[in-house]
Order: sequence, then structure tokens, then C-alpha cells
Amino acid sequence: MEQINFILPEIFLSLSIMFLLILGVFKEKSSSLIYSLSVIVLLITAGLTFNLPTNQEINLFNNSYKIDQLSTFMKIVTLFSGIFVLICSYRYSKLESIFKIEYSILILSSILGMLVMISSYDLIVFYIGLELQSLALYVLAAFNRDNIKSSEAGLKYFVLSALSSGLLLYGCSLIYGFSGSTNFYLISENVLNSEYGNLFGIVFILVGLSFKISAVPFHMWAPDVYEGSPTSVTLFFAVVPKVAALTVFIRFLYVPFINLIDQWQMIIIFLSLASMIFGAVAAIGQKNLKRLIAYSSIGHMGYALAGLAVGTNSGIQSSITYICIYLVMNLGFFCCLFMMKRDKQYFDNLDDLSGLSKNHPLISLSLLILLFSLAGIPPMAGFFAKFYIFVSVIEQSMYFLAIVGLISTVVSAFYYLRIIKIIYFDAPKEVYDQDYNIGLKISLIVSTLIILLYFIYPSGLINIVSKINII
Repeated sequence: MEQINFILPEIFLSLSIMFLLILGVFKEKSSSLIYSLSVIVLLITAGLTFNLPTNQEINLFNNSYKIDQLSTFMKIVTLFSGIFVLICSYRYSKLESIFKIEYSILILSSILGMLVMISSYDLIVFYIGLELQSLALYVLAAFNRDNIKSSEAGLKYFVLSALSSGLLLYGCSLIYGFSGSTNFYLISENVLNSEYGNLFGIVFILVGLSFKISAVPFHMWAPDVYEGSPTSVTLFFAVVPKVAALTVFIRFLYVPFINLIDQWQMIIIFLSLASMIFGAVAAIGQKNLKRLIAYSSIGHMGYALAGLAVGTNSGIQSSITYICIYLVMNLGFFCCLFMMKRDKQYFDNLDDLSGLSKNHPLISLSLLILLFSLAGIPPMAGFFAKFYIFVSVIEQSMYFLAIVGLISTVVSAFYYLRIIKIIYFDAPKEVYDQDYNIGLKISLIVSTLIILLYFIYPSGLINIVSKINII
């Protein structure tokens, strides 16, 4: 029974999903109610997660499920990201005819899968969490059935994600075959030599995980899915699953396969370099803001992987800090997209930002701060995020990785500055509607202030993250 106390957040969330589903079926026109209840459910789940002990490691269910500082922190980040996604996309969901009872329930199901993934310490438990997350994301990508682009996005994501899950499962079975266990502890004890079977298993698992975070060369789904999906779903894709995937990356690499660091380190360095370069270059020619964010996120995942490639605790901590700041930046950017509405129609092209500063000075100011941060310009939070990564990389004398990262930052700054030029110096277009709901305003203000004022007290996040030690 004592074990049940440690998994209360997951139990509460799964029971809430069942309850909301039954409520939605039996109560007519309950979409708004279920949407509001979903936010409350996530808040309560976050509260239950806060109560988990952080000063000790707790192994549950025969060492297949782990509660520690890493899992607790990442779960809280995931849950709050989900809350903000739901709050700021409320009005959009209503107008875009995706405001159905299933919508918020699917988001909750996906978050439940992520919580399981974050705490998993066993290949089977991890795979269960992954599929729970993926099944909900397949449906979300194609949720706007009336839109041909959304249907295409859903199909593309389903086919490619199913392929990556298959490769990942094959990798897991290889690891099981050669190590004799699916438990991370036992794998680390048994995988002492670099047998080809183990290496192939690691490669297949990394390919599957790279797909989930859209790292190059497994990124091909991201631009189309980001553009085709409803904007609220794109925001969810861009923000929340990345946290769970990065946590699993850390768990996989640094627990069962820490003895084989010489073998997998080069793979992670390649993924990092390719993602940084491609993300920076490919975004230059984009006209659609959602596609631009897709390529931008590919580049940002490259930086997060650079921290993991280092092979030290400081590298892991810098990656976690990076992903947290990245989430806030993306959230703020999408809040601005949700405000670009005229006559019940949302706009998401680069040209639609033309002369925005003339009619909407506050939105333009927020965008200016967020884009400066995404470009890594001091003293915004994005600068510190990249700075931590570069410091941890240089400490290990991985100068080539740092140089490529720096060049990619300069290249990506070009297209971020081009957006600022369009906002402030191009001819203005018609005024957008200004009937923003309170949740959207709060989300934008909070995210912008965090990014702008991070430099005043950067040690707040650093102190929390520095307690996470894996090695």
C-alpha cells in the first residue's frame, strides 16, 4: 500500500480521465465543463507530484518504476506545460471547431503516458508509456477532420511514428536478448562489453527516441505535422512531449548504457551537430510561422542533445535547464500566434506579422523579447540556456561541437531578426481583433516576464536543477 502513495499522481490522472470520459458521454454539451475540469485535474496532479519526496530515491514494482529528483522535477514541468497549453488555447479551440469532449481528454491521456515514461526504469514500462502518449498524439494531429492538411498531418505522423516505435521495440528486444533483462539496473550490470547485439540495440533505441524529439535525420515529420495540425495541437507537440523524451534519453544513456559511453557518444554528437546546422539553415526560407517553429525546434533539440553528449552531470543539468527555458519561449510565441485573429480567422504566415508594431505595440514587444531570447541574445533567458550548454561542452574539450553550435546560433539569429524587421519596419496590415481571453493574456505576460527577467535571479532554476545527479 505504501507504494501506491508514490504513484498517486498517475492513479489520480488515470481515474480522472475515465471519469471525464463518462461525464462527456452522458452529459450533453459538456465540452466547456470538461475543458475546465481538465485544467483542474492537471493542477491537482501537479500538487500531488509536489508532495513526492525529493531527497531520496524510491524504487517501485521490483525496480521498474523510479521516483527521484529527475522524475519529480520533469513531471512538474510536463504538468505545468500542459496546464498553460490548455489555458492559452481555449478560445482558439472554440473557434476552430475542435472544441469536443475528446480533445482535452486526449491531452490528459498523452500527459499520463509522459508521466509513465519519465519514471520508467524498465524497457516494458517505458514502452507502455510511449504508446499511451503516441496513440493520443496520433488522434490530436488529425483532430480537425474538415481540414485536409490536418488529416495529412495525422496520417504522416501515424505512419512515421509507427515505424519509429517498431524500430525502438526491435532495439529493446535486442537489448533484452543480449543482457537477459529489461530492467535498467540489471542491463547496466550485464552490458559490460560492447557486443554487436548491444550496440545495434542502442542504435535502434536512439533512432526511435530521435524521432520523438524530431532530431535530424529523423525530423521529416515535424514541419508538415506542425503546419497541418491545429495551432493548439502544434503548441502541445512543440512543448510537452520534448520533456518526456529528453528525460528518457537521460535515463537510457546514463543508467543502463553508461559503460558503453564511447559507443553512443559519437551518435549523440552527430545528432546534435546535424540538428543544429539543419535547423538553422532550413528555417531561413520558411514563410509559414508554424513550419518555421518546427525547424527552429529541430535546432533547439540539437543544443539540448549537445549537453547530453558531454557525459557529465553538468551536461545533463545544462540540457534540463535548456529544455525548461525553451518551453517558456515557445509558449510565449504561440500565445502571440493565438492573438493574430481577425473575423474569426487565425493567421500564421510571416507576412501576417507585417507592421504589427503600429497597431499592436504590446504584442510586438513580447514577440521582440521572445525572438531575441530564441536567438540567444543577452540578457534574455535564451542566452543563458545556450551559455550553460557551451560551458559544459567546453569543459570536456569538445571544441568542435561548441564552434558549430556558435555558428548555428549566428545563422538562426538571421531569421529571428528578419521577423523583427517585418514586425517593426514593414507596412502595417489590418488591425487584429483584441478580444483576448484572460488566460491567454496571463500566459503571454508570465512567459514574457520570465524570459525578460531571468537574468535577475538565474540561480533559482540552477539551484533546483543542480540537485539532479544521475552519474
